[in-house]
Amino acid sequence: MKIIVGHTNMDLDCIGSIVLMKYLYPDHIPIMSRLINPATKNLVNLYHYHLDFKPSDELKGENVEQAIIVDTRSYSRVKEYFDMIENEVKDIIIYDHHSADSCDFNEAKIFEGNFGSNTTMIGLELLKKGVSISHKDATIALTGIYADTGNFTHDNICEDDFRVASYMLKHQADIKLVNNFLKTLREDYQVSLFHKIMNTLVWQNINGHQIIFSYYSMNKQAAGLAAVVEEIFNIENPDAIFGVFHFEKPGDTVIIGRSGKSIIDLMDILAQFGGGGHSKAASALVKQSKGRDIFMNLMETLTARLQYAVTAKNIMTKDVITIKETWNLKEASVYFEEMDISGAPVLNEDGSLCGMLTLRDIMKGRKNDHINSSVKAYMKTKLITSNPNTTIREIENTMFHNSIGHLPVIDDEKIIGIITREDLLKYLKVN
Repeated sequence: MKIIVGHTNMDLDCIGSIVLMKYLYPDHIPIMSRLINPATKNLVNLYHYHLDFKPSDELKGENVEQAIIVDTRSYSRVKEYFDMIENEVKDIIIYDHHSADSCDFNEAKIFEGNFGSNTTMIGLELLKKGVSISHKDATIALTGIYADTGNFTHDNICEDDFRVASYMLKHQADIKLVNNFLKTLREDYQVSLFHKIMNTLVWQNINGHQIIFSYYSMNKQAAGLAAVVEEIFNIENPDAIFGVFHFEKPGDTVIIGRSGKSIIDLMDILAQFGGGGHSKAASALVKQSKGRDIFMNLMETLTARLQYAVTAKNIMTKDVITIKETWNLKEASVYFEEMDISGAPVLNEDGSLCGMLTLRDIMKGRKNDHINSSVKAYMKTKLITSNPNTTIREIENTMFHNSIGHLPVIDDEKIIGIITREDLLKYLKVN
């Protein structure tokens, strides 16, 4: 017997991976986990007969010649299958895009890569071979890609994710069905839990980062908690969110994290609790634990390990190009063109900041036939500034809400730098 398995609590990317793997290994039997992520259940139900996965309990007493594992390399996440198999499986092949994770299968042959979704990695092999895919399998695979890339918004997406998605569309993947399958809060208890947690959120500033925490005690474990945490994350838009759920009956605690910043590495943070996942989406299960103790431990871990937030002094342009209030608009216009800038701080005679002048201000003067008027007459005097320790989040909010492209940085009443749109874009591009 030869089998294809994915991690327990199967998600959409896991299902998509197995479906495509069948094209590479047609003589292998796909196996369904006992646990299905709630966001995945609708797809599995509607495609039940098409998928034709064997339930994991049918492995009991079977001898397995070869096992292909997708979307994980951790034994604990596939233990439910191997516990039922009669023999020790020595021929194991792994297709997993979690390259940073450690592998528990020492002799396994591993295929890995930096892809936004695991489905992409397998789809790329089919694309290279020119394999034709049924429209149903293309739809399932495309759903997996969309789900694990956050609709192509996660930082880890690459060109190949788009290539494979396009390949699925060429094979008549149904985008309407994909959108339907991507709906996250399908269960009534998820919606109820969402509203309860929204009313108990705690915001904390830790090392300059705005982080949301939620602690919730439940009678027993429930599926689909990650979808609830992610929905809150998308709505509240913090730098990171941590949902801590304690289950009273087994006495276990789950931590679910989502991050919007590369500097907040969830893999590093939740590894302290035996967790795993991605740098921006990870979770940890702590068995036989006291929920409140885990929650406090998490807070302490964040304070100790979290790098300080980027501030104005880290991204500002230090060599500030300035103009004098005694200049006229024509002189400023010529200077702007020479220096290839769109605005500059205005300094008075003692070198203190007294205004801001932009190309738009110069255009107003030119339109009014006042090009020879003084800079002082057209500059903005209601100044919006920052200090060296203003965080990047505050900088973004300030520039967005005030519709400005130049933010002077002031220290001890002197201008020490300026943040422009280009400075901010340069930072956001790599973070």
